[in-house]
Amino acid sequence: MSGHSQFALLKQRRFLPFFIVQSLGAFNDNIYRQAIIGLLFFLGTPIEERSLYTNLAPAIFILPYFLFSALAGQIAEKLEKSRLIVITTTMEIVIMSLAAVGFLTESMPVLLVALFCTGMQSTLFGPVKYSVLPSILKPEELTGGNGLVEMGTSLSILTGMIAGGLIFQLAGSHGPIVAATAVIALAVAGNLTARMIPKVDAGAPDLKINWNPLPESLAVLRMAKKQKAVSNAILGVSWFWFVGTMLTSQLPTYAEVNLGGGSTLYIFALALFSVGTGTGSLLCEKLSGRTVEIGLVPLGAFGMTAFMLDLYFARAGESAASGMSILQFVQHAGSVRIIIDLIGIGLFTGFFVVPLFALIQSRTPKSEMSRVFAALNIQNSGFIVLAAMLGLVTQRLLGWTIPQLFLALAIANAVVAIYIFTIVPEFLMRFLSWVMVRGLYRLRLHGIENNVPDEGAALIVCNHVSYMDALILSATIPRPVRFVMYYKIFNIPVMRWIFRTAKAIPIAGAREDPALMQAAFDEVDKALAEGELVCIFPEGALTRDGDMAAFKSGVEKILERRPVPVVPMALRGMWASMWSRRDTRLGRMRVPRRFRAHIEVAAAPAVPGQTATAEGLEQQVRQLRGENG
Repeated sequence: MSGHSQFALLKQRRFLPFFIVQSLGAFNDNIYRQAIIGLLFFLGTPIEERSLYTNLAPAIFILPYFLFSALAGQIAEKLEKSRLIVITTTMEIVIMSLAAVGFLTESMPVLLVALFCTGMQSTLFGPVKYSVLPSILKPEELTGGNGLVEMGTSLSILTGMIAGGLIFQLAGSHGPIVAATAVIALAVAGNLTARMIPKVDAGAPDLKINWNPLPESLAVLRMAKKQKAVSNAILGVSWFWFVGTMLTSQLPTYAEVNLGGGSTLYIFALALFSVGTGTGSLLCEKLSGRTVEIGLVPLGAFGMTAFMLDLYFARAGESAASGMSILQFVQHAGSVRIIIDLIGIGLFTGFFVVPLFALIQSRTPKSEMSRVFAALNIQNSGFIVLAAMLGLVTQRLLGWTIPQLFLALAIANAVVAIYIFTIVPEFLMRFLSWVMVRGLYRLRLHGIENNVPDEGAALIVCNHVSYMDALILSATIPRPVRFVMYYKIFNIPVMRWIFRTAKAIPIAGAREDPALMQAAFDEVDKALAEGELVCIFPEGALTRDGDMAAFKSGVEKILERRPVPVVPMALRGMWASMWSRRDTRLGRMRVPRRFRAHIEVAAAPAVPGQTATAEGLEQQVRQLRGENG
C-alpha cells in the first residue's frame, strides 16, 4: 500500500489549523456544559432543581439546530469558508464572555442564555466543518482527514467533560473564576488559530439567502435526498448520533447500577467508548487503502450490533458490588469482557461513520455541500431528541433496565442497517468486493494519487489478467469508476451483482452482438460527458499466457467522440494469483497459490486524448507492467 499516512496532514497548514479549531470548539463546549453542572453542585442546588437544569440544558443547546441550520447552510455556502470560521470563533469569544459573567455572578439564567447562544454558534459552524474538507483535501485524503476529525472530536468531548467536571472539585471556591477564565481563554485560542486557516473559496458566492427558516429547512432536506446513496448516508450518520446519544446518556446510571461504581467509573466507561471510536476512525484510512470505501459501513454496523449484544449478555442484571473504583472494577469478574465490548462498540462505530461522511463529501456538488450538511444537522438533532425521549419512555413507562435497552438498541441497529443496505445495495456490494480484494491480496500502489485526476472525465486503460481486475482497480482508485467489461465476465454469478451495482458497462464483440457493442460505446460517451472516470481493457479479453495482447481500436473510437485525457495503468503479479486463466475452472475454486499475494497497481501520467493511439497506449502499459504479469 501507499506509504502515505493521514498523520502527515497534521504537519500541513491546509489542515492543522482547522483541525485544532474544531477540536478546541468541541473541548470548550463540553467544559462549559460540565462546568454548569459542577456549579449546581457547588451551590448546593436541591436535587429536583438540579435534575431540571441537567435535562433542560441539552434541549436548550440542541434547539438552535432546528431553528437556524438551514440559514447556517446558506451562509456557509455564500461566504469564503476561512472567513466564516473566523466569524464563528469571534462569536464564541463574545458568547463565552457572557458565560463568564454567568459563572462569576453564579446566575443560571445567564448561563442558560449563553448555552443557547453556544448552540447557535455551533449550528453556524457545523455546515462549514465538514464542507471545508473536500476543498482542502484530495479525494484519497478524505477518509483519513475525516478519521482525524472524528478522532479529535471524540477525544475533545471526552477530555472536555472530564476537565469541566473537575473544575469545581479542584478549584473549590475559586471554581467560578477558573471556569470563566477557561472558557474565554479557549475561545480566544480558537479564534487566533482560525486566522491561520488558508483561504477556502465559497461554494456558491452568488447564492441568494432565504431568511425564512421553515421553507428553507424543507428545501435543504429535499436537496439532501437528490442522490439515494447520499441521502441514505445522511440517514446512517443520523443513526450514529441516535446510537451514540442512547449509549452515552445511559452510561452514568449503567456505571452505578450495573457496573457497581460511581462518577469515576462512568468517565472510565465513556473513555473506553471514545477511545474505541477514535481508534476506529483512524483505522479507516488503513483499511480503505486511501479510497472512499463504503464497504466498511456494513462491517461497522454489524460489528456494533455484535458488541452491543454481547454487552447485554456480559452483565444483564445489577452489580452485586457498589462503590468500586476503576481498579477494583477492572479486577472484578467479568469486567474485562465489558471493557472489550465498550471499546468494540466504539471501534466499529468509527468504521461505520467515517466512510459515510467521506461519501457525502465525495458525491455532493461543492455548490450544495454546506446546505446538505445543514440538512444533516437538522436530521441529526431530531434523532438526538428522539433518542433522549425513547430513553425516558422505555425506562419510566415500560420499566426496561439499561441492559434491556442496550439489547433493543442492538436489534434496532441491525434492522436499520439491513434497511439502508437493501435500499442502497452499493454498500453491500462494496463490502463484498472489499472483503474479496483485501482478503485475497496485498496491494502496492505506484503513481495513482499523482496521475489519476481528482475530478473531471478521464479514460483509464489497463492490461487484463484476471476476473478480479475490475474489483482490484476500484479498490485502488479514490474515485468511483465505470468499468467496461466483456459481457461473459459481467455475467459471472455473484460477480454479476457486484458489477451491475457498480454500474459496470457490459460489451460484446461486433460479431457476437453488434447492438450490445454500440450500446456500450454510447454509455461510455455519456459517462465521460458527465465527468466520470471510465476504465476499459483494450486487449478485449483475458490473457491466456500471461503476456499482453495488442490493444484493439476501440479506445480510439471512444476518443474520436470524446477526446478526454487517458491514464495508462498496469496490474502486476495477477497472473500468478487466483482467478487468472493460468488456473483451470476447478483450480479457481480453491485458495490462491500465494495466499494474500502481493499485487502491484501502477499508473503513468495522463496522455491527451487528441494524440492518444491504441499502439502508443499499449507501449506505455507494457512499460508500466514490466516483467511481472
